[in-house]
Amino acid sequence: MPMPNYTFEDYKNAIKAKYEEEVRGGYSNNLNSPTPANLRNLCLKRFNTNTKKEDLIIFESFFEFAFDKDKRNLYGDLELNKLTSVQRFLLGKTETPTEDTVQFSAILVDFQPRPFFKFMEEFREENNEEEKEEELKKELRGTNFSNDLSEEKKYVDVKIEEPKNEVQEIFPSIPKLPIVNVPVKKRRTLSEIIYRRTKPVIIITTFIFSLIAAVIYFAFFQKHCMQWSEDHYEVVDCSPNESALNEIIPYDESLLDFKKLKACDTTTCFRKNGEAFVWYGKRGDEVDFFNNNGNGRHPETNGALRPVTSYMFGKYLKGKPCK
Repeated sequence: MPMPNYTFEDYKNAIKAKYEEEVRGGYSNNLNSPTPANLRNLCLKRFNTNTKKEDLIIFESFFEFAFDKDKRNLYGDLELNKLTSVQRFLLGKTETPTEDTVQFSAILVDFQPRPFFKFMEEFREENNEEEKEEELKKELRGTNFSNDLSEEKKYVDVKIEEPKNEVQEIFPSIPKLPIVNVPVKKRRTLSEIIYRRTKPVIIITTFIFSLIAAVIYFAFFQKHCMQWSEDHYEVVDCSPNESALNEIIPYDESLLDFKKLKACDTTTCFRKNGEAFVWYGKRGDEVDFFNNNGNGRHPETNGALRPVTSYMFGKYLKGKPCK
């Protein structure tokens, strides 16, 4: 079966699918109505904390000047006109956007992996793995195996018990000395009298402030991370947990709606215009399907997620019964 050949057209469709998700995300106020002015504001938000070399090169190629967060007055009418091309691309009003427009749009909607060459590299590696699997299956089908062993090898699990070290510690008995309380009379100072009278107030006040500090810590600091649990992300505390099966990551509100699907042959994966809104990622020999792109990574393997294609639907979902 021929492997899919991902093209720049697939890259464009994947970016537009990510845009549809971001419209409902944390930057919806900029993307619900992607006017040039709103896209300019989103651009400033994205690049204020962006230090990726590839993204900064794409910015300079698109606007023809390097990004400088202190020079916002550089975005005049000419720059707003350039953002009009991004608006038309995201809304599907142009079929032939320039490469600069597509690459810059990927940054605004935070599509991963980007830019296009990384998109191709990552998927080419996975396609090569699939080709090797197909070749191996063909070789195995044409190979005759003979069983030259007359009897099975039996393995016995041997449990070796470590010798118990019995350590006896001998302590010399020390006679207890009597404790004698000698009363000593002394006059109380003014500061001692004040302290004794205000001591209960100090204790209560300290307890209240400690309680408030504990509530703030556990409510706002400890519970500010997320962890993948079977088919969704759960909010957890940020304390290191060596027994945790999946990685603990910083809290991201957009991932609360990210879920793994129980996909089958009746699962709708494409919009009316042909764009995929279901994404998939490989996990060993299995393929997992998700309701959106999330942060662009499989929550268990950290491999890249990609939009479902007709090829992948036919290979993994067609004829698969629903549970």
